[in-house]
Amino acid sequence: MRMSAILLAVIGLNSIAAIASNPAPAEGGSWVQTPYREQKVLFDFYFDDPNKLNTALYWIRAQMNPLMDEPYNQAPEFMQTVVIIHGTEIVTVARKNYDRFKDAVERMRYYAELGVKFKVCGLAAQDYAYAVNDFYDFIEVVPSAITELAHWQQQGYALITPSVLEKKYTVEEIR
Repeated sequence: MRMSAILLAVIGLNSIAAIASNPAPAEGGSWVQTPYREQKVLFDFYFDDPNKLNTALYWIRAQMNPLMDEPYNQAPEFMQTVVIIHGTEIVTVARKNYDRFKDAVERMRYYAELGVKFKVCGLAAQDYAYAVNDFYDFIEVVPSAITELAHWQQQGYALITPSVLEKKYTVEEIR
């Protein structure tokens, strides 16, 4: 029994040595066309800086655009996307701040027209002294972001929480 264990170890070492001395040819990566189906996605927006919303909106684009393009050709009305807003970015959807956050508002309005639901936490709205009519017509105010997040996850939605970090390097610097 001890001899067979030693023999297996030697065979294993020889296999590793053979692989190391004959690496796979450098042909590059390969494209994989994952067979995506209709998705139910829940985005949790909770940022420490309202300007991070602009970057987070690209996460929605990154989820929707590939599904609308070839070969999937999914119509946006069949995509089920919900965004819960409950951090400092709540100020971006207050109508009085339109001039400061116009680009983000218009992008959210565009996504809302495609069927994305934007929901604001009622507790956060209270903290900022906002009333329901302080928000745009594409915003729904819900009792609590946390209970809303739990609700949609119980409905089978995949939770995505964007991490928006501060960029230290340009692509050219680190490429």
